Amino acid sequence: MPAEPPAAAPKKRPSPLLAGILGLAVGAGAVGATWAITANQEPPAPATFTLTGAFALTEGATRDGDGCIGTEGYDDISEGTSVTVYDGAGKVAATGNLGKSKYAAGACAFEVSVPDVPKGEKFYQVEVSHRGKVQLSGEEAEAGEMSVTLG
Repeated sequence: MPAEPPAAAPKKRPSPLLAGILGLAVGAGAVGATWAITANQEPPAPATFTLTGAFALTEGATRDGDGCIGTEGYDDISEGTSVTVYDGAGKVAATGNLGKSKYAAGACAFEVSVPDVPKGEKFYQVEVSHRGKVQLSGEEAEAGEMSVTLG
């Protein structure tokens, strides 16, 4: 008769304390590795657009070289004057300046271009200098349909 193979020794199970410590170490290592991989990655930049349009000064405008400037109480209006865009909550979303101007028939027409305005608002408010806010829908703002008159 063939000899029976020796019986295998029963496997010893780790104690619950050892299993808990081992599980904690593996879990912490996985969390640490995930954190290390993602820590150096920058979040994606939010989608933005450039708000474009026109600003007209109809009173106190005078020729200034190839462009024009405001006078008689409108001295703060000229190429480079600040343009501030506010989001739906009233917080500053982006800033820019009045661009090139043209003088015609006693009025100044300025180009407006404000880059990096965050997309997705239902409405925006735009303020030139300190002259008060004008509201635009999100669709109007993104489509470049801003048209503001002062004077």
